[in-house]
Amino acid sequence: MTAPAPPTTPADTSTPANTSTAPTDASTASPAATPTRRPLPVPDEQSAPFWAAVARHELMIARCARCGAFTHPPDIICPHCGSTDPGFTFQPVGGRGTVRSWTVVRQSFLPGFDVPFVLVDVELAEQSELRLIGRLLDGPDAPLRVGTPVTVAFEDVAPEVAIPAFELAGEA
Repeated sequence: MTAPAPPTTPADTSTPANTSTAPTDASTASPAATPTRRPLPVPDEQSAPFWAAVARHELMIARCARCGAFTHPPDIICPHCGSTDPGFTFQPVGGRGTVRSWTVVRQSFLPGFDVPFVLVDVELAEQSELRLIGRLLDGPDAPLRVGTPVTVAFEDVAPEVAIPAFELAGEA
């Protein structure tokens, strides 16, 4: 005799720990922001200046005061010079870069992502090996190859919260 199958339950609809659960009021939401169930960034002391700048649609990257190298994400030690007191300051960067790699995501395990979408690994123009990963807003059928030029764009995902993303750039 086989054991009865366990009762089926509806899919877990709980909200992940780092997503906003506040009700969205259209009268208080930024006109550019669209309500989302996507996970939202949870800035810490090191990353707060980056996320504050992104919310303003500016791309600012940490720069070591000792060696001048950009670092993303910043840590307590500069990966370039090894300084344990890097005195990072956030400085604006242009947001242009080239695709190093990409993947097409066809199944999302997190809420709020319409699939398929493309994640691109971008090397920013300011410094060799300065990389940022983000969604390619041009869609999964965009003509990509290693070295494709892109430029930063911003996705407003909640009031006063944006995420850096990328768009194909024309050949300069």
